[in-house]
Amino acid sequence: MRSPRLLYISSNHLSVTPGGLETYTHDLYQAFRDSDDFEPMFIGRAGPPYTEDGCYHGTSPFRILEDDPNQVLFYTNTFADLSQYDPLFGRWKGKQVLTRFFQDFLVAQRPDIVHVQHTMFLGYDVLRVIRNTLGDDVPIVYTMHEYMPICFHDGQMVRTMGNKDLCRDGSPRRCHECFPHVSTQDFFRRKRFIQSHLDLVDHFIAPGEYVRDRYVDWGIPAEKITVEPQGMIPVRDRLADEPVSRPRNRFAFFGQLNPYKGADTLLEAMDILGDDFEGHLSIFGANLEIQSPEFRKRINALLDSDRPNVSVPGAYERTSLNALMHSIDWVVVPSIWWETGPMVVTEAFQYRRPVISSDIGGMAEKVTDGVNGLHFRRRDAHHLAEVMERAAETPELWEELQAGIPRDPFRPMNEHVQALASIYTGLLRRREDQGDVTTLETADA
Repeated sequence: MRSPRLLYISSNHLSVTPGGLETYTHDLYQAFRDSDDFEPMFIGRAGPPYTEDGCYHGTSPFRILEDDPNQVLFYTNTFADLSQYDPLFGRWKGKQVLTRFFQDFLVAQRPDIVHVQHTMFLGYDVLRVIRNTLGDDVPIVYTMHEYMPICFHDGQMVRTMGNKDLCRDGSPRRCHECFPHVSTQDFFRRKRFIQSHLDLVDHFIAPGEYVRDRYVDWGIPAEKITVEPQGMIPVRDRLADEPVSRPRNRFAFFGQLNPYKGADTLLEAMDILGDDFEGHLSIFGANLEIQSPEFRKRINALLDSDRPNVSVPGAYERTSLNALMHSIDWVVVPSIWWETGPMVVTEAFQYRRPVISSDIGGMAEKVTDGVNGLHFRRRDAHHLAEVMERAAETPELWEELQAGIPRDPFRPMNEHVQALASIYTGLLRRREDQGDVTTLETADA
């Protein structure tokens, strides 16, 4: 008897654009591939704005990855260019982008369960196509990696005007205030459209309690959501910390260089500290080239000051993270949005590095101020400068906070796989039981 077939669907793939979501989904697929409970497949959307136009097999939009027939890139631009994607409703103006080859892919592969990790540039209609193609017997799982269904502002729940205040309530009126060119009626229709598609999902995974609470407030039934932190693969052969006493004044930023990760706030803080600050900041950032011209100009202007205490090594390979983490003392996570389950925090803790973070959302859930890291007021470069100066100049503070990092700071991937496998198995069993009941009722009739 074969293992149940498990299909992962995401809007990207680690081989296309590196990032926290891409790393997690790739590791998750690999972990299930190494287990015996399920036979996993992975399909990642490709095409502009992340990859080149075109695909690799004539008229087929699919390309097999890494000599693994169960990992596939889906080039949506085979059917339509990106101008036909409606970001307000998260849908393609022409449904053939999903109802032709993607539907054929589902028919050919016949997965027993589908877990959707992200729908950006795929569209919420992907859920409808899955349900219509595979029927009610195939459960659909959906992970809440951000707040895109709730918030049109890239799912960040940050206001567009004024001081970019945080938002907790995505109502049509408040959304119209952020986007005056979109009517309140359209925002009302947007919510109804997205919710109607999410109603097709059998179960949701939330990386943290804050994420779950926001979606419950928005309208997802609490009983359909399980809080399950992202799993991570434990580090092997972790380097030992140098047994020397010295100032702990080496700071680093790891992650995407986009408007929501707060690298500009961090660079402003270094400007405030000035050249006399004896600490050093390393920016291990990626993907600045795909950001808006305005944001690229802002970051480049902040980097043009040519300070000796700031360096920009740029993107890094995962294999080098061990050495990079041991070349610095503090990991700074200055995100201006809530974050759902920031992987960089758990990576820092895995390498026993205290974290300086914004005081909100998923960061505040993981980083306890004065215990395993330090908080600063979100988007407040002056306060961040004060906190960094305190971190660099307070004797034994680093050792004290390092000692406060939990010995098991993250969900091991094998335990995460077991938890998800239990959810998948329960959903499949429930489907079987419902099928038995339906059969009995038909026979009685």
